[in-house]
Amino acid sequence: MSMVDDALRTDSAAIASEMARRDRMAVLARADGKQLRALWTGLSLDPAFEMIRGPETGLATVRGRISGDGAPFNFGDVTVTRASVRLADGSVGHAYRLGRDQGAARLCAVIDAIVHDDRIAERIDRTLVQPLRQAQQDRDARRMAETAATKVDFFTLVRGED
Repeated sequence: MSMVDDALRTDSAAIASEMARRDRMAVLARADGKQLRALWTGLSLDPAFEMIRGPETGLATVRGRISGDGAPFNFGDVTVTRASVRLADGSVGHAYRLGRDQGAARLCAVIDAIVHDDRIAERIDRTLVQPLRQAQQDRDARRMAETAATKVDFFTLVRGED
């Protein structure tokens, strides 16, 4: 094996790890706070941590585009809560969530820090992230069905005498 093969293998592992973290944090950021806390309690994990930053709540500007490819414009502001923690072992975690739920933001930051341990990461992904993802998919499907029920099909009749 060459040094290039080793570097590629290391880069691939780092990319996979970063993508797993992005996916996990995306699910946690959208999770219902009550469900998140209930699933966390079921894990019986209670790591010692210190707050590095926050939790603090502020505003972020949301940008949009007409038709998805037009010029960007400022759509409005949303409330965002962020938190950063450091575990006793030195692992650091960060989290951002829409809304004002500071407890959920703190918990997401703790989860982000604790998953640096691969054994715990697998357990959290299986028993916490997967149920949250499924609940989000079910909620999205329900909303899409409710929206589809209100769809109106417009059509034009062509008159023969014109």
